[in-house]
Amino acid sequence: MKSSREIMEILEAFDLTGSYRAAAELAGCDHHTVARYVALREAGQSPVAREHRARPIDEYLPKIEELVVRSSGKIRADVVHRRITAMGFTGAERTTRRVVAQVKQRLREGQRRVFRPWIAEPGLWLQWDWGHGPVVGGRQTQLWCAWLAWSRFRVVIPVMDKTLPTVVACLDATLRSIGGVPTYALTDNETTVSVDHVANIAVRHPEIVEVRRHYGMTIRTCVPADPQTKGGSEATVRIAKADLVPTATNLLDQYRTFGELEAACRAFCDEVNDREHRETQRRPVEALAEERTRLHPLPSAPFTVAFGTTRRVNWDSTVSVEGVRYSVPHTLADTRVWVRFHGDELIVTSVGDHGPVEVARHARSTPGNPSITDEHYPPRPDHHGERVPRATSSEEVAFLTLGPGAAAWLVEAAAAGTRRIRSKMAEAVTLAKLHPTDEVDRALGIAAIAGRFAENDLLRILTHNIGRDTTEPTRAGEDHSLQPGTSAWSRFGLPTTDPESDH
Repeated sequence: MKSSREIMEILEAFDLTGSYRAAAELAGCDHHTVARYVALREAGQSPVAREHRARPIDEYLPKIEELVVRSSGKIRADVVHRRITAMGFTGAERTTRRVVAQVKQRLREGQRRVFRPWIAEPGLWLQWDWGHGPVVGGRQTQLWCAWLAWSRFRVVIPVMDKTLPTVVACLDATLRSIGGVPTYALTDNETTVSVDHVANIAVRHPEIVEVRRHYGMTIRTCVPADPQTKGGSEATVRIAKADLVPTATNLLDQYRTFGELEAACRAFCDEVNDREHRETQRRPVEALAEERTRLHPLPSAPFTVAFGTTRRVNWDSTVSVEGVRYSVPHTLADTRVWVRFHGDELIVTSVGDHGPVEVARHARSTPGNPSITDEHYPPRPDHHGERVPRATSSEEVAFLTLGPGAAAWLVEAAAAGTRRIRSKMAEAVTLAKLHPTDEVDRALGIAAIAGRFAENDLLRILTHNIGRDTTEPTRAGEDHSLQPGTSAWSRFGLPTTDPESDH
């Protein structure tokens, strides 16, 4: 069998000489070979096409095709080889593998799905899908990933569950983020959207139908088990998970709080919407400004029926549900919120300028056992650890101006129940006029540490310390010790010379 290069050289030699034998001499082959290739070219056939030669496996080819088709291309070549060997095939397994690969390739080419390009129109399609978010506080979070088809504008919102109220809250927040309502919204067949399928027709959830009417938007679902019908939202989920979920690839740290995850999602949306999209060659935030002109107006009030029942937040930042008090952020005091139970949890939702937001989540409690979260209240001063006197009169100002020792003396003297504390404060102010102020303040500090608040204690400490350098404490050494000596025992047993000892 000649190679393609050799065949072309044979044809060039024939075109040059016009003779089969002369061309055969130039090409180094038989003149019958030259005649055969020239005849194929003259007949319009490819002279370089290889002729199919009969092989021993050809008689088993129909069986191989049957096995590949029945298994939808899943069967392995070694299984096919065992089957045809039992039928009498004596060839090598390598031959079987080659033929099985060819049959599978023809099967794939015949079953390849053909897609028609989807040309998105502005203001027409919004898609959303869910992705598993990072674990925060031992709980698995969920990522709501929405995608506006024409402008490629993305919205990612972290949540704790995928219940219907959460879907409504995320949908409202997304619509307020893009500034309008598109004509259609496409999503997967979650139970919050489609409760059943009858004859391949999706049966919508009754409440999602009410949501659709409220926003004036048609909600559609993709074909079951066919993610290719919503590839835009699938890509959004993949990109969001790659950038937000801590893995060994992106080297992200774990999120300590849910607030950190929310901040990371906002930063992610700002980044992807402000950079040029690969296909449109435009920044999504710029395209969104143009697409907003084609969106429907957004209702001023969100759909709140799914959020539960309303409650008024008390002055102590709590709501009462079934006789139990649950705390909410203190900024919501004297406002209205929505509460609902989801399993063993109470979920509190607030509706603000940017749509509904989950503001609190508590484990279900019983009457008499309120559920209070410290994070819902501003930090309180430590009255026991940071007792700082604040002057309310000119006399108190004059005393506290002496320094920190004066403040410490006042705190400790008050705690000890010292009598005539105001006159002693006036005495300290008078002493500060006669002696250096820092010396008086140091004496007050020493009195506070030693607990000496009696009459004239301050004057005695001041008199003792004036002129002394007390920056270095006195330390015991070899020259001085509190241990009594043994000199008194030196005269033990000797006669005494005391004249009165004889009496």
